[in-house]
Amino acid sequence: MPTIEEQLAIIRRGVAEIVPDEELIEKLTTAQKANRPLRVKLGLDPTAPDIHLGWSVVLRKLRQFQDLGHQACLIIGDFTAQIGDPSGKSKTRKQLTREEVEKNAKDYEKQLFKILDPAKTTFHFNGDWLGTMTFADVIRLGSKYTVARMLEREDFARRFREEKPISIHEFLYPLCQGYDSVAIQADIEMGGMDQKFNNLVGRDLQREFGQEPQVTLMMPLLLGLDGVEKMSQSLGNYIGIMEPANSMYGKIMSMPDEMMRQYFELCTDVPLEEIDQILSGHPKAAKQRLATEIVTLYHDSSAAAAAAAEFERVFASHELPEEMESIALSPSDLTGGQLGIIDLLRRSGFAPSNNEARRLIEQGGVSLDGERVGDVSAQIDIVDGSVLKVGKRKFGRITLTG
Repeated sequence: MPTIEEQLAIIRRGVAEIVPDEELIEKLTTAQKANRPLRVKLGLDPTAPDIHLGWSVVLRKLRQFQDLGHQACLIIGDFTAQIGDPSGKSKTRKQLTREEVEKNAKDYEKQLFKILDPAKTTFHFNGDWLGTMTFADVIRLGSKYTVARMLEREDFARRFREEKPISIHEFLYPLCQGYDSVAIQADIEMGGMDQKFNNLVGRDLQREFGQEPQVTLMMPLLLGLDGVEKMSQSLGNYIGIMEPANSMYGKIMSMPDEMMRQYFELCTDVPLEEIDQILSGHPKAAKQRLATEIVTLYHDSSAAAAAAAEFERVFASHELPEEMESIALSPSDLTGGQLGIIDLLRRSGFAPSNNEARRLIEQGGVSLDGERVGDVSAQIDIVDGSVLKVGKRKFGRITLTG
């Protein structure tokens, strides 16, 4: 068993904030003396079916706790997902239906165990305790917290100042999440920095219910591939941990150079002193190492080597990829054997909207059989086998059917 100092060195890597740090030391020491695992809580609202590298930051830290002998307690927010977490939002978040929640939750387990140890992972559904509360129970829970304390939360305070609506159910969300900690008697709660307020509510509620308060451990929010917003499926700037190796490798190679340090520290196991050495060299070599490390984690070293070779073949040698998406078109889709370039981008799935298609064309990111298409009103002669390229990484081969 590692010493407390060795455990702390592992746990503190990449962490944004621990509240309070001295209590973490106490909990680790007590657990080691008693030879019992700490209960490390992570709440997951099943709001989207894919786990991406942004999620992996917290999940990988949770795996480190498991490797140190502790228990991961995952709270699947089947109840709270139907409320809608307002964290960091400027307006009320869409509430999910029970059917949407159940569908997304089914997709989680296989993805989670890409990172977590199944033998040291327990699942809890907060509907088991929140869904059985009476209205009197809810009122009693509400009495444990004041409106003034709720308005200390940045997003609530901003919306209040701007006279934007805040629904009562949004005040209940932090109480629900906090009560999860009471229900499972969490020793530690993990989350991103956007969950700090909710996690601290858990500490307060545990005190109110006579429990020893949890330590809260917050991880930084991983920037998405755009280098501006946090990684998010809804923003399309993400890398899914179940993505094919070639796609994962190519996306990493496309990211801005200045993002590499954060990704090395939060998404790989490369020692910190080695990261400094890698980043002091050529940026392309550093990015190749980063891509190889991440692809190896979620696939294997052979897949990473093959992805690297394919990337060099396509992007360094300007050859076509060996595999690409098929764009199936039938004669009924065409007029005189032609199709507008905007319609082609929409039908291929490479542009989610007409506006996005126009933007891609105007920025010079669209070509057909190696010829750039710069006219948003262009009518394209559709030929079986032609290759559509969008941006640096998206390729599709047109297939005429029927």
